[in-house]
Amino acid sequence: MKIILQSLASVVLGFVFFGLALFWPAATFQYWQAWVFIVVFMFATMGPSIYLAVEMPDALQRRIKAGPFAETRPLQKLIMTGTILAVAAVLVVSAFDHRFGWSNVPTPLVVIGNVLVFLGLTITQFVIIQNNYAGATVTVEADQQLVSTGLYGLVHHPMYAATLIMMFGTPLALDSYWGLLVVAPALLILAVRIQDEEKMLREELDGYVAYTEKVHYRLVPGVW
Repeated sequence: MKIILQSLASVVLGFVFFGLALFWPAATFQYWQAWVFIVVFMFATMGPSIYLAVEMPDALQRRIKAGPFAETRPLQKLIMTGTILAVAAVLVVSAFDHRFGWSNVPTPLVVIGNVLVFLGLTITQFVIIQNNYAGATVTVEADQQLVSTGLYGLVHHPMYAATLIMMFGTPLALDSYWGLLVVAPALLILAVRIQDEEKMLREELDGYVAYTEKVHYRLVPGVW
């Protein structure tokens, strides 16, 4: 019951966060792209969260435990703070773009943006099912086992790859091209997070060095 209540609380907080970050700078509730984005986001996360609450509560608990204060590594605390600010900036700039008409994204591209958001979130949930230890914080637990199959057979960090897909889809879904420019700093922050996380995994997770010799790419196959 506790984990379910925590999940519901996360949903409510997420709705409030999106509401403030989108409708306030847009200065209107008549922002259909934002409403569709929120519905897609909530739909893509609530169903899998219910499944995890029933079948894999430990994995869901690791996802709920998030944010700068949940991190144990000092650099990751800074990274998570920057990540939250970057996400908020993408949403706010996209909303301002919609408000002042700096750019105009055709409806088909808005739809594609929402598809990317849904796809990214869905892959994230699938990664959690594949790897029970894929938490929201950078840590290695005492009994943690290395996962090298499935999506982990393509890249070291499939969850971050899914986040990348969602990041590019978000501004388009919110009727903004300018929001895509704000994604760039978020990518740099993500790259720093990955570098620091890999340093820890090499030191603390058995078999990780050998795994990186077989799977060469961190985020995007054929690129990096």
